[in-house]
Amino acid sequence: MNDYQFKLVKIQGDFIWHSHADTDETFIVLDGQLRIDFRDGAVHLSAGELFIVPKGVEHKPYAESEVQLMLIEPRGVLNTGAEGGERTAQNDVWI
Repeated sequence: MNDYQFKLVKIQGDFIWHSHADTDETFIVLDGQLRIDFRDGAVHLSAGELFIVPKGVEHKPYAESEVQLMLIEPRGVLNTGAEGGERTAQNDVWI
């Protein structure tokens, strides 16, 4: 939609600290419980809840048990921001 992607993902455990310099990132929890850590605190989300991480804000998602969620962000945005590494997911994958 208008060059935005709706990405369905599953996560469990710690992700990496990262940020997105040019865009906000929307998290919608479909199933499970997600914690998004920030340098000055954390946000806890349950199924049906949504949170928008503002552009440029460093964050680290964490899920004790598997969480299914939808990310909404502009086409081409890497899940690890500028950090890269082995946790970087391939973009434009259709399921």
